[in-house]
Amino acid sequence: MRIISGIYGRRRFQIPSSFKARPTTDFAKENLFNVLNNLICWERVDALDLFAGTGSISFEMLSRGCRSVIAVEQDRSHVEFIVKVAKELKTDTFSFVRGDALRFLNTAKEHSFDLIFADPPYALSSLPDIPRIVMEKNILREGGIFVMEHSKVNDFSAIPFFNQRRVYGSVNFSIFIKR
Repeated sequence: MRIISGIYGRRRFQIPSSFKARPTTDFAKENLFNVLNNLICWERVDALDLFAGTGSISFEMLSRGCRSVIAVEQDRSHVEFIVKVAKELKTDTFSFVRGDALRFLNTAKEHSFDLIFADPPYALSSLPDIPRIVMEKNILREGGIFVMEHSKVNDFSAIPFFNQRRVYGSVNFSIFIKR
């Protein structure tokens, strides 16, 4: 796993071979963050990373200067890896929740975010519901951005606040801006 840019840029971390997660490719991640750089002032962003997996997106957001990042991941070994990397980076603006991302969404009433990123398993049966849930729970602040990573079979263009779809190889991102 590589952090592309920012204060931790070019740092690499070896992901254990036993991981089940499908990390976002560096190519897709770099292009997504190029898009986000034109939409976000990182220093004023409180971010949420749902289905954090390796924590790659969380650490990229931290590296670029997010005010705070919360990562939600259920798998114990993934959480251990994320915690290990966070300790190595010596950051105090990062926190994690070990648990189900959908359950977190349903109980996150005391939180709101400027940026939410979700990268659920592509085979997750409730994947098509995630953008609707994020918007209905009202945890995305006005002007906030929600990014959903998914396969090419999903089309979220009819969901309110849909802004654009970006395709990088087999990785698709649907971007929503709450206005």
